[in-house]
Formats: sequence, structure tokens, C-alpha cells
Amino acid sequence: MKILHTIHTMFSEKHTLSLTQDILCSRLRCLVKLLERGQVPVADLKKNLEHAASVLEYMCTEETRQPVDPENELDDIKTDSVPVEVRDWLTFTFTQQKGLVLTRKEEKQRFRSIVHAVQAGIFVERFGLLSSPVHFSHVDMWSFDVFALNEASGNHALKFVFYDLLTRYNLINFFKIPVSALVSFVDSLEVGYSTHKNPYHNLVHAADVTQTLHYLLIKTGILHWLNELEIFAVLFAAAIHDYEHTGTTNNFHIQTRSDTALLYNDRAVQENHHISATYRLLQREDDKNIFLNLSKDEWRELRSLVVDMVLATDMSCHFQQIKGMKNLMLQHEQPDKPKALSLLLHTADISHPAKHWGLHHRWTAFLLEEFFRQGDKEAELGLPFSPLCDRKSTMVAQSQIGKVQNCSICSFELTELNGKSLKQNDDIKVKREPFILLGEEKSGVDISGFKSTWNQEIHNNRETWKGLAATGAYASISLWGVLKTEV
Repeated sequence: MKILHTIHTMFSEKHTLSLTQDILCSRLRCLVKLLERGQVPVADLKKNLEHAASVLEYMCTEETRQPVDPENELDDIKTDSVPVEVRDWLTFTFTQQKGLVLTRKEEKQRFRSIVHAVQAGIFVERFGLLSSPVHFSHVDMWSFDVFALNEASGNHALKFVFYDLLTRYNLINFFKIPVSALVSFVDSLEVGYSTHKNPYHNLVHAADVTQTLHYLLIKTGILHWLNELEIFAVLFAAAIHDYEHTGTTNNFHIQTRSDTALLYNDRAVQENHHISATYRLLQREDDKNIFLNLSKDEWRELRSLVVDMVLATDMSCHFQQIKGMKNLMLQHEQPDKPKALSLLLHTADISHPAKHWGLHHRWTAFLLEEFFRQGDKEAELGLPFSPLCDRKSTMVAQSQIGKVQNCSICSFELTELNGKSLKQNDDIKVKREPFILLGEEKSGVDISGFKSTWNQEIHNNRETWKGLAATGAYASISLWGVLKTEV
């Protein structure tokens, strides 16, 4: 890696012990100059390395004493985020220099800041290598393959999609989001999404929903009626909407009297947890606080939107939400933004039946396996099987026909109508600089094309399921082959 080569060249073990404050800071800035001549985006990396230099300047002004052993702090840094060579270099360079007066707390804070700066730098360089037509040219398209991106990124699809979209919408610069905090925050999100090893409700699903919501913003034109804070709220809500999902339904939590169900009094059990756990993460650890530079009013408004949107992903609210939006449309009333954005996120969340068969089929396999795992738990606990959770009796093809008809179509139709309704109200349109769109979808608003796309895919998938149901040929090879290789 270019970064590792440069670091080892400039900070070899032989020279590190004798580095003074001026020399160390000078070489850090020299590294910045070298990166400026590279072929990858380096603005954020430069900012974080400058921050690391500032931290070192402060450290070197303290009085002399023996340093505190950093090994416990190293344990806090995930090895998959910081390569072994970088960990070794950080430990040697920043924690074994003599002449630093630091308490244990100060030592931990300084070391963590430096590590996160380097983590951010490594990620930004890797993002630059992945930001090629092969990986991101379709991010503005309905056919975007999040599975391919996840494989290319080493199981970090959420991190790359979230960073890419925040960059496209210029939100990192607009809200002065520290890149080191952003990278650290999304790292923690991905850990939370992976805790229960869910086949479906995992970081890939979060990345897929975030990208799908981005597409819906563009094609329906709703994007042009939102300000930057609202766009930030929408993307943030999509990214966190299933954080720390347990792979079981709300009803399972209620029936088993889980701590989460008791905490939230059986109401939107997991949705409440997704929001609360995310905000506790932001509040508990300053180095992950991507809202650091929001004003109090901005923070409150964004949180209010996020709470509304994520709570609306509770499937038990589906028909109530659909009915409410239909009534507003029939009365020719303009839906307020929280309701419109809640519907948008809900639509993205249940959108895979409207994707092409290759994507829809894989998502179906993962979702059913997650259901069946819950059914296995229910059997162990002596509970009745929840719908679609008995792996021995569930009629897969038939269940998917009904699901496509009852859920996805209504949501897409209302999302389309929402876009048309907003289009007729130019007085609420927000003026801003154009965003960065790529690929065939860069033309922007296309409500009729959007309707044609999802209508055709739903029709194709429904006919495929009908054919499989009629022949009884839907067997383990086509569905479970996906699971055997990917779960």
C-alpha cells in the first residue's frame, strides 16, 4: 500500500527515537505533500493528517516522564480496520517516545485521535481505488448490485455507499463532518449490523436501502423539495434503520418478553432500539459524533425526522401508513415532509420485489432463512410458528406472490403519486447547486420511467413465482444454493 510504504520510509524504527517535535511535524506535512501528488482523492486524508500533526505538537509541549503502556488502547482498535503494520508503527512512533507527560486518559485520547486519523486516511485511499465505473457508475440506477460492491469492498458495502452519497450531496463539507468521525461511526454501524450474523437484516441490506432511497429521491423529484439537512436525515435514517437488528420480529420479542420489548412497552420494539442505540453510540463516543458541528436547532430537526422515518419502517404500521397517505391524496392535500419521507424510506426498505430477479431472488433467500431461524427458536421455546417461519411447511413461491401484491405495489404507487404531487408545487422547491450523478440515470426526475421500471420488474418476478408455484419445481437448488455459498 502506498500509505504504508511512505510511512515506513519516513518513520523507520532507526530514526523515530530521535525525532524532535519540529522534525516529526515537518515529516507529517511532507507526507501530506507527497499525497497531494497522488492519483486518489486526498482532501479528507490531508485534513486528518494535519490534525494528527496538531495533536503531536501539543503532546510535545508537555513535561517529561515515562509514557503509559499503550497496549490496552491497541486492543480497542479493530485489526481489520488498521493493518498490523500500521498498528506496529503507531505503537512504536506515538507511545514509546520518552519525554511525554500524559495521564492514562490523555494518552488514550491522543492515541485514539491518531489512530482514527490514519484509519480515515486508509479508507479514503481505498475509497478512491474503488470509486471507478465498475463499482459506482450504477449507484444512480435501479439495477445497482450491492452484493458486487460488498464483495469488492471486503464486506464494507454500507461504509462505501454512505460515504459516497454524503460526498455526492456535498454533505460532508456542508455540515463540516470530520471524516475520521464518519469512518469510525460507520465502522461501528457495520459492527452492530453484524452482531447477530443475520442473513437478511445486515449491513448489506442497510447499504441497499440507502442506495435505493437515493434513487427514489432522484427519480421522483422529491430530492428537489428537500434542503441539505433533510437530505442528510434521509440518508442517515436509511443507514441506521436496522442497526443491531436481532434477526427476529417484534412479535417474537413481545412473546418472549425480551428486555427490549419490556423497555419499549411492546411498541415498535426494534425500530425504537435502532434509533436509541445509534444515538447512544453518537453521544457516548465523541470520536464517532458526525453531528459535532450541527447547531442545536439542526440537531433537533434532524433527530425528529430520523425518529419519524425509522419508526415508520415497522411493518405493523404498513397498512395504516398506506391508508393515511391515500386519504391525503384523495383530499388533494399536500403531505407534510415527515410523512412523505417516512413513506419513501418504507418503500426503499421493502423494495427488493421490484428489483430484477437476480437481486430479488437472493434477498428472498436470505429473508426466508432468517424467518426459518426464528422458527427454529420458536420450536425450541415451545411457541407457535410465526407466519413463514416454519421451514418444513412454508410454501415459498405462493408466499412471495402475495407479498408482492399486498405490500410493494401500494408503496410504490403512493411514492410515485407523492412525486407528482410535489412536482405541481414549484413554490416549495429548494434551490441549490447540482449534485454529482453518474451513469444513465443522471438525467434526473423521471416519474413515468420510474413507474415503468418497478412495474415491469414486479410483473416479471410475480410471473416467475407463479410459474414455480404451478410446477412445484421451486426446490432447494435454486433458493438454498444462494444460502450455502453466501450466508
